[in-house]
Amino acid sequence: MRAIVIVRPAGPTSKGELELRHVPMPEPGPGQVRVRVSACAVNRADLLQVAGRYPAPPDAPADIPGLEIAGEVDAIGAGVSELAVGDRVFGVVGGGAYAEAIVVHARTLAAIPAGIDFVQAAAIPEAFVTAYDAVVLQAGLSAGEVLLVHAVGSGVGTAAVQIAKAIGARAIGTARAPDKLARARELGLAAGVVPEVATDRSVHFASKVREAVGGRGVDVVLELVGGRYVPESLASLESQGRLVLVGLLAGARAEIDLGMVLGRRLRIVGTVLRSRPIEEKMIAGQVLARHIAPLVASGALHAVVDRAMPIEKAAEAHAYVATNEGFGKVVLTM
Repeated sequence: MRAIVIVRPAGPTSKGELELRHVPMPEPGPGQVRVRVSACAVNRADLLQVAGRYPAPPDAPADIPGLEIAGEVDAIGAGVSELAVGDRVFGVVGGGAYAEAIVVHARTLAAIPAGIDFVQAAAIPEAFVTAYDAVVLQAGLSAGEVLLVHAVGSGVGTAAVQIAKAIGARAIGTARAPDKLARARELGLAAGVVPEVATDRSVHFASKVREAVGGRGVDVVLELVGGRYVPESLASLESQGRLVLVGLLAGARAEIDLGMVLGRRLRIVGTVLRSRPIEEKMIAGQVLARHIAPLVASGALHAVVDRAMPIEKAAEAHAYVATNEGFGKVVLTM
């Protein structure tokens, strides 16, 4: 089968390189199925893996990136009863999605809703499972509350806005580009804020966020940026607010006011999806099947696809994602 392979990991003086190669076709073991991949989506983690900064977990190929798939089951291992050959499925994987086929545990996959094509389906699993797991399951966002979403034009950002609307919450978003805020309003964003960057590179947005909420803080922050955003995110929270840290685009270190954390009884939660054990990945698959897919089927949630590109252009797709100019997901087709 064909697959995009990291042929030269990044080093001190070189960038990582991708190449389309022929690799052995995997065979499913007990409890597993093989999926003939029709489309997969590009994630920031893929760029980090190529750059040598985010190694694959032990159960995933070390040299084939990709965290989400959409395709058809074409082989089944012993003991699988949930799926059959020909079923249209999508899901989050630990790696190896940039290939014509992949072997995964059957219970980590979900059926693609009728009427959703493979390109749309490939843009859903990682973004929507990450957002739903973070803001609903871990932060407990509920109807009537307010969610602050950073990088609102990203795949996870656009998913979080839609999820907030679907459960009766209100979403406030930040983005460096005003046009992304305008486009996010079409998804249900209640208000948008462009962060101010000072000469010392500190970032300020808490006062604008509180103004957008009517003078109070938000209940939950989906922190997709990290670094210097974190102090302002905490300042944006109402008493007993919750911050879920998902991304570190602005760095892994921040100086925070612990007195404010204590005084407002704030909660800070860190989360990651890729490196979870298989039991938790099965739970993530059930979240996709039971909570997200029905909302996709009803039209309450939908994939936001910036563009679709053939798998041969994976390196070009990575370069485009790195510009931060996109809105939504970039999908690779086989």
